[in-house]
Amino acid sequence: MIKALFLILRPGPTWQQVAEAGRGLAFIFVFYLVPMLLIVAVAEGFGLVHWGVAQMNSGLIKKMSVNEAVIYEAAQSLLMILVILIGTALIKLQGETFHSRAHYKQAFTVVAYGLSPLFLIQLLNVFPVPVWLVWSVGVLLALATLYHGVPCVMRIDPTHALGLYFMSSLVVLALTATERFFTVWYLSGHFAPLTNSVEQIAAKLPF
Repeated sequence: MIKALFLILRPGPTWQQVAEAGRGLAFIFVFYLVPMLLIVAVAEGFGLVHWGVAQMNSGLIKKMSVNEAVIYEAAQSLLMILVILIGTALIKLQGETFHSRAHYKQAFTVVAYGLSPLFLIQLLNVFPVPVWLVWSVGVLLALATLYHGVPCVMRIDPTHALGLYFMSSLVVLALTATERFFTVWYLSGHFAPLTNSVEQIAAKLPF
């Protein structure tokens, strides 16, 4: 989380440190991405249990049980990992069209660290704040962060850097908006059969 804060406040020098460190995929995933997703999951899960979320059809507030929150947050974390992997593949492909010399590791670094401001802002979901507002602020900070990260990590010529940043921003915006749409749609009660299945599974969990 400290790195995410530095990427917001001091993006240029922080991205330079990230690029020079040259961390591998496993290191970034295990020691940076997973802990951040766990922290966000705990914060959001607490908010769902303590405050609940408004149901679109009835207007009532539904508070999740701890078991339901665990299942939901686990599924959301897996969905976000899928978003990161898809985003990495797409940005790498786009980098090739802009003559970038970056490999999959550099693209993964850009996406994992570039989305960290979004994860940081999502900690606000521990409070009853509108989810779309939190996402909007977080994704804007992520896009601002990517402006420095794409040319620094992707090893691209300055003449192509702006084009790759623009395309990378579209990828991040589209994928995170899609992920947020489905999770909000679920929370607001539009996937009743899925909600019932989650409740049944949650009732069988041994905690």
